[in-house]
Amino acid sequence: MTEPIVKYTDVHKYFGDLEVLKGIDLEVMPGEKLSLIGPSGSGKTTIIRMLMTLEQPTSGVIEVEGEPLWHKEVNGQLVPADEKHLHKVRGKIGMVFQHFNLFPHMTILKNCTSAPVNVLGISKEEAKERAVEMLEKVGLADKMDNYPAQLSGGQQQRVAIARALVMQPKVMLFDEATSALDPETVGEVLEIIRDIAKEGKMAMILVTHEMEFARDVSDRIVFLEDGVLTEQGPPEEVLGNPKSERLKSFLERFIQTSTSN
Repeated sequence: MTEPIVKYTDVHKYFGDLEVLKGIDLEVMPGEKLSLIGPSGSGKTTIIRMLMTLEQPTSGVIEVEGEPLWHKEVNGQLVPADEKHLHKVRGKIGMVFQHFNLFPHMTILKNCTSAPVNVLGISKEEAKERAVEMLEKVGLADKMDNYPAQLSGGQQQRVAIARALVMQPKVMLFDEATSALDPETVGEVLEIIRDIAKEGKMAMILVTHEMEFARDVSDRIVFLEDGVLTEQGPPEEVLGNPKSERLKSFLERFIQTSTSN
């Protein structure tokens, strides 16, 4: 039987006295496309930031390919991981943020080749080959000598996706990748993510408020509220036949918002 590529076991997260995640148990299978939905402040982004080692869980265990992320085994005991261990496991994960996070002083090509050379240790030639291939995939190979400020928001986000793909991660995380974009550029970025999802190679965890997109791209949707996973299942089941009143209320609010816009 296939083992999960990502596994959360009883994961809690506090910020001061506020408990943001209240015992998360979640598995993601290799190649699975999982969308996290829920109200603002429900803990969705915290879940993926912990996987990217940007936030540390207060308690519980996160595993990637069966290997603890925030812990390592020493003499049969789990102890806190050191930076070397975090770096090794984190290398399997890529993330696309809300706000692009491109280096403004680097060309688009340099943005995409810097990490493969400095983090993965591959040659500049191989990094350039990968970068050109991925920039072609997102339709921006002709912009490789430009700087981020010369690109639109939608183009910058497509570069950010290419940059993450160049690292050849086994899991890709998308944190509301379209929320900072103008409405007219949202579609182009969602289309790129759809195309990547159809290739089926990587597991993907998507935090999104685009419900139709989540329906199209996901194998499974998880609804999170107040730090608890309250409902999950196939898209048609979760979005089309919600069982909990919490999810029904969330979807109704969402539909009303979409209608008013």
